[in-house]
Amino acid sequence: MTDLSGKTGLVVGIANKRSIAWAIARAAQAAGARLAVTYQGERLEENVRELAAELSDPVIVPCDVTDDGQIANVFDAVDREFGGLDFLVHGAAYAPREELSAPFVQTTREGFRTSLDISAYSLIALSRGALPLMERRGGGSILTLTYLGSERVFQNYNVMGVAKAALEAAVRYLAADLGPKGIRVNAISAGPIKTLAASGISGFSGILQHYRDRAPLRRTVETAEIADAAMFLLGPAGRAVTAEILMVDGGYHATGM
Repeated sequence: MTDLSGKTGLVVGIANKRSIAWAIARAAQAAGARLAVTYQGERLEENVRELAAELSDPVIVPCDVTDDGQIANVFDAVDREFGGLDFLVHGAAYAPREELSAPFVQTTREGFRTSLDISAYSLIALSRGALPLMERRGGGSILTLTYLGSERVFQNYNVMGVAKAALEAAVRYLAADLGPKGIRVNAISAGPIKTLAASGISGFSGILQHYRDRAPLRRTVETAEIADAAMFLLGPAGRAVTAEILMVDGGYHATGM
């Protein structure tokens, strides 16, 4: 089992108990880490505070990832409480519902900007904030969440697929940039899970069944399984792994027809 005793982490992107980011937070807590968690606006604050009650002495701060001032406030709070940072989990992703349901060719300029800003650029902004705190610890680990829609066309995924492709490219460039400072940057490409974000994708139940029919393991994945993979990438066992997109999807990515 991964040991994160004495480590501190920041988890961004928890929406409710079904969030992959929440599963990772729980696993990191069980491994001994002390955590800071963020919430997006008043709508999600109650959810996050209720969940965070299960954590040991968490730091809870608001964070709109499109607002550089709020991002700076998050890292100020982490600095005051922890004096450094060992890992960052980035689970922020969003695209307007209408951009997912309309044909991709009708993607609006504003919808594209919003989707790429929240789902991809936010990783860069958060990594920049984490950098000085991780340098104090002699390095760290940054982890984000992506999906196979970055490489293949999935119905009603549309601009989010483009955003995930940008996110994966950002992982590679950040890994190259931050590697000399001892900071690793990776992503987990998870199979489909019924999260709040997935609820905006029309026909999502059909995608789940397709995975059950086609994936080598003949099933979908659970958030706990993704969290276990995250512990590998965040902990000492993954110390030589960076710029990696780790597939945790029951093997679906390897199938053809």
